[in-house]
Amino acid sequence: MAYASHIINHSKKLKNVPNLLRHQHACLVRWFSNDTCFFFNKKDAAEKEKFSSTATNNTVSLFGASRKNVSRTIMQVGIPMAGPLLMKGFSCSQVQSRRGYSSDSGLPPHQEIGMPSLSPTMTEGNIARWLKKEGEKISPGEVLCEVETDKATVEMECMEEGFLAKIIKGDGSKEIKVGEVIAITVEDEEDIPKFKDYSPSASDGAAAAKGPATSTPPPPPKEVVEETVSSPEPKISKPSATPEDRIFASPLARKLAEDHNVPLSSIKGTGPGGDIVKADIEDYLASRGKEVSAAAPKAKDTTPAALDYVDIPHSQIRKVTASRLLLSKQTIPHYYLTVDTCVDKLVDLRSKLNSLQEASGGKRISINDLVIKAAALALRKVPQCNSSWTDNYIRQYNNVNINVAVQTDNGLYVPVVKDADKKGLSKIAEEVKYLAQKAKENSLKPEDYEGGTFTVSNLGGPFGIKQFCAIVNPPQSGILAVGSAEKRIIPGFGPDEFKFASFMSVTLSCDHRVIDGAVGAEWLKAFKGYIENPESMLL
Repeated sequence: MAYASHIINHSKKLKNVPNLLRHQHACLVRWFSNDTCFFFNKKDAAEKEKFSSTATNNTVSLFGASRKNVSRTIMQVGIPMAGPLLMKGFSCSQVQSRRGYSSDSGLPPHQEIGMPSLSPTMTEGNIARWLKKEGEKISPGEVLCEVETDKATVEMECMEEGFLAKIIKGDGSKEIKVGEVIAITVEDEEDIPKFKDYSPSASDGAAAAKGPATSTPPPPPKEVVEETVSSPEPKISKPSATPEDRIFASPLARKLAEDHNVPLSSIKGTGPGGDIVKADIEDYLASRGKEVSAAAPKAKDTTPAALDYVDIPHSQIRKVTASRLLLSKQTIPHYYLTVDTCVDKLVDLRSKLNSLQEASGGKRISINDLVIKAAALALRKVPQCNSSWTDNYIRQYNNVNINVAVQTDNGLYVPVVKDADKKGLSKIAEEVKYLAQKAKENSLKPEDYEGGTFTVSNLGGPFGIKQFCAIVNPPQSGILAVGSAEKRIIPGFGPDEFKFASFMSVTLSCDHRVIDGAVGAEWLKAFKGYIENPESMLL
């Protein structure tokens, strides 16, 4: 009867057991209050220390704990859970969360929301802004906040009903590790004030950031580190000079010689036993026209004027761009092919098409739109350039998806025009303008820039760059650098005739592991054919 009364009195704390067991791949630790911790027999009590030590390294269910072994419920998840949040437009987000239960510390049941992982390369993110405030009710489908990832800004949606009790990381928080707690939610509104001064423990934050399945070796003992630091360097014995090579001089003479850069080997000593004394140094200086009494003091070290500078923090997109381009130049064997293409016919065709576009209310077609179309058709004709390198095989893509480099105030973005070989020029022009605007507004979603197979970078039209070499965007194997068009004098039909023509320089950067030189040249030949005979792109 005593056991039954204990269970009935504390049934409220046992009602969460089904919810705990519902999570697969989870190891649960149940901690009860002092009044509910008991043992059924002496054997259970004898095993207390064994179970307690096991729970230190492995999370287990501890039912027969002593009265003083009380704390709270801890849940560790073996894999990242699809928790209470979902990234809008990105269904495969991994949201790490932990649910805490009522304890003797006075904290009611709550949910710890961690920074989600939105891409395979993401290790940290920023909070752009919170759309919900502390104390507000949240419902499934409502947007909680905007997360700035390494490539875009994504909205975070809620999937469970409750109340936003505490915002741990406010607007503008930077470099938040994946899994680090950013907010607390509760089910009951009256529990919100209890989290006013709540802050996650450092151990919980570290465990969430590293992942439950990751184990790291314990740090070395402090004594060992101190001993290593304080240990003297090994002494290197220098060969002692022979008596014949040794120069004897008084300390004052040595000091005076050192101050005036006088080599002792050039002075003959007049002291006892041939030692060099102060008078010998003074005589030597006098013979060189320098009096010791009038010797100028040493010039004081002058430090250059401090530079005036400003430290600009790295943005997420800048960090990713730097790491990917560094990886590309260090691991991909680049080579470059350049060709000049006559664009007179291309310019004429563009003028005619824009007249039709203006009449129908469509978007104007740019030279870059025609370049994207020509590059896509050349990739379809030479599919070896539409490939990627892996350790075991070369993957050749059937889709021709062209990434277009767009420079913004935040950094360099490369939105993708998918199936560019199958789309018309009008459709390509609309998509490029739409994606470029989203990039400048920092509102690109993962589907707007993922899945590209080839990249086009144009610095000619906007900036007037004649020719440049671009860096391959991994895992792609090629990128086309487009320069500006310039008028040149070329031979005419007669022996003494000349005419003007506009030429545009383009440079193809290739991954030599995938694209051989002859294959790259074949692709450029096909590209040049489409540019110089643009009507063939309309067939």
